Amino acid sequence: MKIARIRHQGRVSAARIEGGTAHPVVAEDDRFMADAVRDLIADGTAHEVLAADVPGVPLAEVELLSPLAAPQKIVCIGLNYADHIRETGLDTPEVPLAFVKTAHCLTGPTDPIRVPRGATEQLDWEAELAVVIGRPAREVPVERAMEHVFGYTVANDVSARDAQFSDGQWFRGKNFDDFCPLGPWLVTSDEVPDPQALAIAARVNGTTVQDSSTKEMIFGVAETVSYLSRYLTLNPGDVIATGTPHGVGMGRTPQLWLTDGDVVEIEVEGVGALRNTVRVTG
Repeated sequence: MKIARIRHQGRVSAARIEGGTAHPVVAEDDRFMADAVRDLIADGTAHEVLAADVPGVPLAEVELLSPLAAPQKIVCIGLNYADHIRETGLDTPEVPLAFVKTAHCLTGPTDPIRVPRGATEQLDWEAELAVVIGRPAREVPVERAMEHVFGYTVANDVSARDAQFSDGQWFRGKNFDDFCPLGPWLVTSDEVPDPQALAIAARVNGTTVQDSSTKEMIFGVAETVSYLSRYLTLNPGDVIATGTPHGVGMGRTPQLWLTDGDVVEIEVEGVGALRNTVRVTG
C-alpha cells in the first residue's frame, strides 16, 4: 500500500495512492492532529482505515506533501555505503554513525529547496532510502528488528558542506530549512520484501550523479534499527535515513555544488522519486 499526505481543495488529508489516483480518507483537521499518517501508524489502524472504499481524486489534481509532517525523530546514518566510503577515503565506521535532522527541515517531494543567499557555497545532495517505524522499538534484537518497520520512503539529506565541516559537528550543515525533502509517499513494508536489494539514484539537471544499490549498505536496515533501539526508543512515525551511496558533489573531481535553479531528482526502486528545485532566496 502507498500512503501519502495530500492537499486537495485547501484540505490536507491522508490518502491511499493507487496508480494515478489518490483516495483521501482521513483529514488532519477532522482528527485534530498535526500528522494524520503518523497517528494512523501509531494506533495501528493505517491499513484498515486507508483500505476504505472512498472516491478517488486524480493524482494530477492534488499536491503531494511530505508523507510525515512532524515525526518525533529523524535519525540519519552517515558513511553507511561501502562505495561512499571509497570515494571519501574515510575509515569505515565500526558502528552506525548517527546524527539528527529536525522536523523543520522537512519539505515535500516537489517543493523547492530554499537556501538563503550567501549561507553556503557548498550545497550537496544525498540520495537515501528512509525507513518509517511502525511499532515502538526498544532493545530490539536484529532478528526481530524488521517487525518494527512500517514502511519506506525516499529522502534527500541535503547538506551545506562548508557549514557541516567548519563547525566541528554536523547540526547546522544538515539542518537548514528545506534540507530534508521526503516522499512522494510511504510504501508499506510488505511491498518491499528486501530493502537491501534496491537500486538508488540521484540526478542533477537530468544527469545521473549517483547510481548504486542498497546492497552497498554497511549496516542494513535491520542492524540499524536494532542498534539505535539500544540507546533510544524508536516510536511509530520516526524516520531513519539510512545513508547515501557514492556520487555526492563533495566526492566528485572536480567537486560539484548545487546552485540556484538546479533540479535534483532522487529515486529508490519500488519506493518512488523526489524532484526538487534549488531556489536561492534573499
